[in-house]
Amino acid sequence: MSRVGKTIIAIPQGTQVTLDGQQVTAAGKLGSLTYRLPHEIALIWEGESLQLQPRHLSRRSRSLWGTARARVANIVEGVSNGFRRFIVVEGVGYRAQKKGSDLVIQAGYSHDVVMTPPEGVTVECPSANEIEVFGSDKQLVGQFAALICKVRPPEPYKGKGIRLKERVILRKEGKKK
Repeated sequence: MSRVGKTIIAIPQGTQVTLDGQQVTAAGKLGSLTYRLPHEIALIWEGESLQLQPRHLSRRSRSLWGTARARVANIVEGVSNGFRRFIVVEGVGYRAQKKGSDLVIQAGYSHDVVMTPPEGVTVECPSANEIEVFGSDKQLVGQFAALICKVRPPEPYKGKGIRLKERVILRKEGKKK
């Protein structure tokens, strides 16, 4: 049995969850998100909480159970609190700044890299070496953060580059004489 799938999803105050057939819609202070449940998964209401169950114990329904539960939990969490990813820009002359809604990154290239965040994702630059990506959709926030990090991946000798704040770069020792 799925440990993730068995976990109950608590609905926070101010968040409304509706079910229309297999379509789950969560609406909260940060907007509205929808997810279409697979036909093998059923949603059970338990007061102010949700639980997902497989309709039958086939291999496919058991494999989709935990994934569907995680996706529903993410849309409920996203519309109530949102998701944040913190990015660090390291290197001499490397910096990031926000111009309008766009993100402008200087990462050692002959040109500035201009990135426009997708709809529903906002970008802030608290300092020249920090980027904060915020949004209600976990997948969009993570995808855009990954695209930012792909501009200049960190290198293992000096650690220069763009990386997620929680990522640890294993440093290599240089050549010895």
